[in-house]
Amino acid sequence: PLNKDLNAHIKTHSGLKPYQCNQCDKAFYQKNGLQMHERTHTGEKPFQCSHCNMGFSQNHILRTHLRIHTGEKPFKCKVCDKAFSRTESLQEHLIAHTGEKPYQCEHCDKSFTLSRVLKRHMRIHTGEKPYQCSQCGKAFSEKFLLIKHLMIHSGEK
Repeated sequence: PLNKDLNAHIKTHSGLKPYQCNQCDKAFYQKNGLQMHERTHTGEKPFQCSHCNMGFSQNHILRTHLRIHTGEKPFKCKVCDKAFSRTESLQEHLIAHTGEKPYQCEHCDKSFTLSRVLKRHMRIHTGEKPYQCSQCGKAFSEKFLLIKHLMIHSGEK
């Protein structure tokens, strides 16, 4: 197995990506990378949360999701000690310490540090609710609200 792992690692330095998706032409160094990617096209979600029954295409995404239920927040801000469950959330938070808010709402006087936060804010003005419960049809403006709602169906508090 060690030799196999080493050979697979060496391939990543060659620049060759011999495993190509036949749906979108995205290419990968390793076969398992292609197999995981193909789940984006098939919708296959073999990793299921035991708390809320949500499915995930990859095990590491499930492990990150589980932090919602456990409350684990292993990533800590060195400036203010605020803790986060995802490293990406910490990185976004660090922008807040600069005070810069370059994304301005054209409907009100609010401005934001991230473009995606402005986009989410715009739903207040548009009334858009893109996240729909597959069990009862109720729609939500934010993904976390849908996730919280799904806990009602699973019996979790």
